Amino acid sequence: MTDTIHIIEENNRRKKKLDTIYNPHTGEGCFGERVQIKIKDAPLKILFIPSVMLSIPVVSILAETQSIKKTLIKNDIPANEESFYDFWIQFCELRTIYDFEFYCVSYILIRDKVTAKDIPFVLNRPQRLKLLPELEKMRIEYLPIRFNYLKSRQVGGSTLIQIYMNWIQMRHRINWNSVVCAHVKDAAVRIRGMYERAINSMIPIGGIKFTIRDYNRTQNIKHVPERGCLVTVGTAIEPDSVRSDDVKMVHFSEIAYYPTTEKNNPELIEASIISSIPEEHFTLIGRETTANGIGDYFYEQWEKAKKGETSFVNIFIPWYYLEIYSREFNGYYYLHNGKRKKGNIDDFIISMNEYEINTFNNHPDCTLENLNWRRLKAVTMPNERIMKQEYPLDDIEAFQDSGTPAFRNEDIEAMRKDCKAPISIGILSSDVSPSFAKSEPNKRKGILSNIKYIEDKEAIESILSGEIKLKEKKERDKLKIWEFPDKEIKVSNRYIVIFDPQKGISESADWGVIAVFDRLPMMYGGIPEIVAEWRGRIDKDISIWIAAQIAVYYNNALLVIESNTYDSEYKEDDSEFIFDIIVDYYDNLYSRTPADKIIEGVPIKYGFNTNRSTKPMIIGNYIAILRERGYKERSHEALNEARVYEQKKNGSFGAKQGKHDDILMTRMIGIFICYELSIPVILDETKKQKTERLIGESSI
Repeated sequence: MTDTIHIIEENNRRKKKLDTIYNPHTGEGCFGERVQIKIKDAPLKILFIPSVMLSIPVVSILAETQSIKKTLIKNDIPANEESFYDFWIQFCELRTIYDFEFYCVSYILIRDKVTAKDIPFVLNRPQRLKLLPELEKMRIEYLPIRFNYLKSRQVGGSTLIQIYMNWIQMRHRINWNSVVCAHVKDAAVRIRGMYERAINSMIPIGGIKFTIRDYNRTQNIKHVPERGCLVTVGTAIEPDSVRSDDVKMVHFSEIAYYPTTEKNNPELIEASIISSIPEEHFTLIGRETTANGIGDYFYEQWEKAKKGETSFVNIFIPWYYLEIYSREFNGYYYLHNGKRKKGNIDDFIISMNEYEINTFNNHPDCTLENLNWRRLKAVTMPNERIMKQEYPLDDIEAFQDSGTPAFRNEDIEAMRKDCKAPISIGILSSDVSPSFAKSEPNKRKGILSNIKYIEDKEAIESILSGEIKLKEKKERDKLKIWEFPDKEIKVSNRYIVIFDPQKGISESADWGVIAVFDRLPMMYGGIPEIVAEWRGRIDKDISIWIAAQIAVYYNNALLVIESNTYDSEYKEDDSEFIFDIIVDYYDNLYSRTPADKIIEGVPIKYGFNTNRSTKPMIIGNYIAILRERGYKERSHEALNEARVYEQKKNGSFGAKQGKHDDILMTRMIGIFICYELSIPVILDETKKQKTERLIGESSI
C-alpha cells in the first residue's frame, strides 16, 4: 500500500509538471530564457519575451515605462491612435525575429487534420518540449544546425522543421535557398502545399506581403521574390529534382525509406546537396524519418552521432509526450490479462507488468495515464512488436521493432557476449598460388600442397589501433583466426568449412565468405564454435581453391560449398564444371545426394543448394538456434547481418536493400549441417582425457 501511495504521489508530481500554462501569444511557458514585462495600455498587458530583446533600446524603455504611450513620448513620437497602432505592430514584428513560437501562432496557418480547416500553428507538447529546444540551442549558440530526428507517429516533427526553415528565410536571412527531399512524390506534394499555404496566409511584415511563385517554369522549384530565396521540393526517386546550387538549408524527409541502388542511394543524394552548404550560422541540415529497422543509412548516421563521431544532434521523442496518448482512470476501463475491467488507479498499479514498471521508473515524464492508454491501445495491435514499432519508447526500441526482421533482435544481441577480436589475421601459402588454377591446370595439385599460415602483423595492428577504414582494408582477402586448428588430436567430423561464393567483384557485390566451425564441443553436450573466417572479392574460380586450402589447413575438414552460383553458370560455362575439377584434388566435399542414391548410381551433386525448399528450412533452424544460443559466434559483423535480414513484401527473405547477407548465409548453412552430421568421434583414444579437460575449460 505504501508503494502505491508513493507511486500516485510521483504520478501527481509528473502531471503537475506537464500541466503547465502554455500561451505562445504572451510567451508564457515558451522555450528559452524569458523575462516578464507589463504593458498597461497594450492589447496583451503581460508578456514573457526572450530576455535577449531587452538589449534593444526601445524594448528596454517599454519594459521600464510599462506603457506604449510613455515609450512613444520618450522617443519624441506623438502618442496618437495611429502611432500607437504602428508601434504595437512593429513591436510584434520585432518579436517574431526572436520568438519562434510567437511567429508560428501569429503568422502561420496549417491545415488541421481533423477539421481540414486552416488554423494558427500552435506547437504541441513534443514539438515545444523536445524538438524545438534542440534546434534553438544550436541557433542561439551560433552553431550550424545539424540534426537527426527519429520521429514517432503524429508528433508533427516534419511540420515544425518546415516552419522553422520558413522562419529563418522570412525573418533572419535573405537569399537563403532551401531544399526538401521527400521519399515519394505524394509526400513532396504535401510538403510543397504546406509551405505555399504558410506563405500565402501570412499577413504583411514591414508592410510587405510575401508571395510564392513558380521559378523559371519549373514544377519543383518555388521563388519568394521578396526574400530572394528559392524553395526546392523533390523526391529521392528522382535525384535530379533536388539538386540545386547555393543551398543553405536541406530537410531530408523519411530518409530511411529512400531507395538504395548502386547508382542511387541516400549517401549519394546527400552528398550532391550538402556539399555546397557552408558551416555557417543559420545553415541547416536535418534528417527526419520514422525507423525502418537496423542497418540502413539513417541508422548508421544515428549511431555515429550517438557516439559523438559527427556534428549532428540526435533527437527522439517517446510516444508518451503527445497529449492524446493518455487515458484517465475514473469511469474508464483498463485492460488486465487481456480482459476489460473497470477499476481505479490503485488497481492499475497493482496489475502493472514488468515492462510498465520499468517504463514508469526509467522515464520521468511518463504518467500512469499514459500507460493506461498504452494498455488499451496494445490489444488493438497484432502483437507487441508492432505496438513498439508504431509507438516506440526510445531509439533502441524504434529501430529494433521496425521493419520485418527475420530474427528476434533480443536473440541476436544475446549472442554478442561470445564475439571478440581474432587472435591472428593472415594468409595461407602453398607450393602454387590459387590464381594458377584455371590458367595452368597442371599446377593445381600444388595449390593444396605444403600449406602454411603466414601472419599479417600490419592487419593485427589495425585492429588494435581501432582504425576502422584501415581495418576493413587490411582484413580484406585475409583469414581471421579465433582458434588455430588442433593438430594433436584426431577427430572425425570435427571441422567443417562453409563457402558462400561471391556473385561479383564490384564494391557493391556480395562478398565471398568462408567460415570454419569447430564441432568438438558437441561430443560432450556443448555447441559448435566459429574458429576462422575469410572474406574477400576474388574471382570465384580462385576463391573456391582458397576454401579448399582452408579445409586442408583445418585437418582436411568437410568442405561445404553453397552451389547456387556455380549451378546457375554451368550451362553458360564451356569449361569443366568446377566441382568436377575440385573433387579430383580434394574429395572431402559435401554432397546433397543421399548415400543410398549414390549406391544406386545416381550422379553425385556436390554443394548445398539454397532454393525455395532449403532456404526456409535453414532460416527456421537458425531462428531456433539463436533462441537456444546453439553455437558460439565470434564476429559482430555476422550478427549485424542477422539484424538487417528481413522478410520482403513478396514473402521472400534477404538482406535489407543495400546490405549484405554473405556472412549470415555461411552461418545458417553451417549450423544446419553442424547438427545434421553425426557427433564427432576421437580417433586417437590416448588423447581423450586431454580433450575432455579442454572442452570443460572452454565452456566456462
